[in-house]
Amino acid sequence: MAILSIYYFLPIFSLFCGLWAFVGGRKHLLNTLLSLEYIMLSIFWFMVVMIVNLGGDSFFVLFFLTLAACEGALGLALLVSVVRTHGNDNFSSFNVLRC
Repeated sequence: MAILSIYYFLPIFSLFCGLWAFVGGRKHLLNTLLSLEYIMLSIFWFMVVMIVNLGGDSFFVLFFLTLAACEGALGLALLVSVVRTHGNDNFSSFNVLRC
């Protein structure tokens, strides 16, 4: 029974670590995008643990993984666009008033 609680605790702990990295490190856009991907992967891990223990179908988990991959590709495209227009990904160098 103790090993089962570890399977539930580790994804939740990794989710909070990802949230802490997302809120705490807002210096570079790449760090923010990587922490968002980590949050998505920890949610995916938690969903897999829950569905395997409940004996459900894995269709929803694969759909979620597809959406997470699309979100990662969109984030990388945004990062490339920002680096091309501004020269770097520092949040301090962005000027909101100048589109």
